Amino acid sequence: MIIQNTLLPDWLTRCAENQPHHLALKYEQSAWSFAHLDRQVTQLARQLAMAGIQEGSRVALLAANGLSYVTCVHALTRLGAILVPLNVRLTTEELCWQVGDVRAALLVCDEGYTAQASAICAAIPSLPLATLAAESRQGETVLSELSEADVSLHTLIDLSATQAILYTSGTTGHPKGTIITYGMQWWNAIGSALNLGHRSDDCWLACLPFFHIGGLSILMRSVIYGISVVVQKKFDARAVNRSVVEDRVSIISVVAAMLQRMLTALDADGNRAHYPETLRCVLLGGGPAPQPLLEECARRALPVVQTYGLTEACSQAVTLAPEDALRKLGSAGRPLAPVQLRILRNLQPVGAHEEGEIFLCGPTITPGYAGNPEATLRAFHDGWFATGDIGYLDEEGYLYVLDRRADLIISGGENVYPAEIESVLLAHPAVAEAGVCGRDDVQWGQVPVAFVRLHPSSRVHVQDLIEYVAQRLARYKQPKTIYVVDRLPRNASGKLLRRDLPGWDRNSPPE
Repeated sequence: MIIQNTLLPDWLTRCAENQPHHLALKYEQSAWSFAHLDRQVTQLARQLAMAGIQEGSRVALLAANGLSYVTCVHALTRLGAILVPLNVRLTTEELCWQVGDVRAALLVCDEGYTAQASAICAAIPSLPLATLAAESRQGETVLSELSEADVSLHTLIDLSATQAILYTSGTTGHPKGTIITYGMQWWNAIGSALNLGHRSDDCWLACLPFFHIGGLSILMRSVIYGISVVVQKKFDARAVNRSVVEDRVSIISVVAAMLQRMLTALDADGNRAHYPETLRCVLLGGGPAPQPLLEECARRALPVVQTYGLTEACSQAVTLAPEDALRKLGSAGRPLAPVQLRILRNLQPVGAHEEGEIFLCGPTITPGYAGNPEATLRAFHDGWFATGDIGYLDEEGYLYVLDRRADLIISGGENVYPAEIESVLLAHPAVAEAGVCGRDDVQWGQVPVAFVRLHPSSRVHVQDLIEYVAQRLARYKQPKTIYVVDRLPRNASGKLLRRDLPGWDRNSPPE
């Protein structure tokens, strides 16, 4: 494969050498040049080395978007260590499972998550903890009470090496650790630039969480391209709109629910009906976008570019070219230059406009799942990654995504797998069967709804079940409603038919 044993100069180091004074990061009132970011990364890398981190170490990071997060990502690169971003929305129980599964050598947190990080370490006594301390006065980011080790740092990036392990919700109840290599990041960045174009004065606004591949990939592209990134701690529609104008943002990555809120906030403020011309691209992912939203963006001449991607494809895999935004409204576009795409039904090719499963191949596709050879084997067919997503190609080869997976629920841009919720419900002693599906929701796009059959001799209040789930799953995964039913829809072989759950007879309404 072309990326094997390929070594490139450290991307951030090259930016600091070639354009030391160029804006690298802006976060709240702090603005860091590439030279300043480079110094901070070097300092943090040597502190992490003092904490015992070396090449191949897996470091779990529990932190909010910010300067410390960005610094930590690049510091691990300097050590050849592997980043394991943790979803801050998960419960302590869920995080403990991931940290244990990945065999993390260190847990790093920022000051906002010390309590939860301490709880994780209490549950896993062998796991050391380090806290990132941000001095707001100077905008410095260091590890609390740790000196620096005098070690040699990596100056080259091996494209075949693992950069990160990102956990994705599991279709069988357990998440899987997706391996992300530097080669995946490199080729994804190249493919994106060839499609969207590259300008030296580009400024990418990062309001997606960095623990998702959509946010993490922005940080990698920024040092590959040598462009500025405006970081926001969390998404706020008004703050995003303000930044687009004040910071001359040229590219932003969002999901449909976020974009809708941006437009609503824009209208509510009443100052302008359109965004400035400096905003040249709104990259829209997170699942198929509602047609009315796309039409509204077209009416406003907002340069929305739909994209289809997933963690296993290092974010973008298929993206609509800007010049096709109106001509192919509703399409995710054509594959990025390094990516190959097929639509298969029963592993056989189909014709134009025929539905089938989306398969991907290329250097942006994950080599597999960490410590899970069975899942890796199941995911690939003759070298092609089976996404499980359904779509079709038109006569010009443009992809239209019909469903993100047969049973997948996308709530506010987050992937929610019914099997994970069902496994939690089935752990309750009163529950004999459980089924979960998505229900349309104005605010979130979809929300999970659960149906349970109780054991004949059991009685339990629905509210008790809701509280039981709330202790074990992140809020966005918790069922909006739980219905108690006499039976669940199953086929002749006993397989649960989730597609039949919406509108299923509800004998006991929620209490």
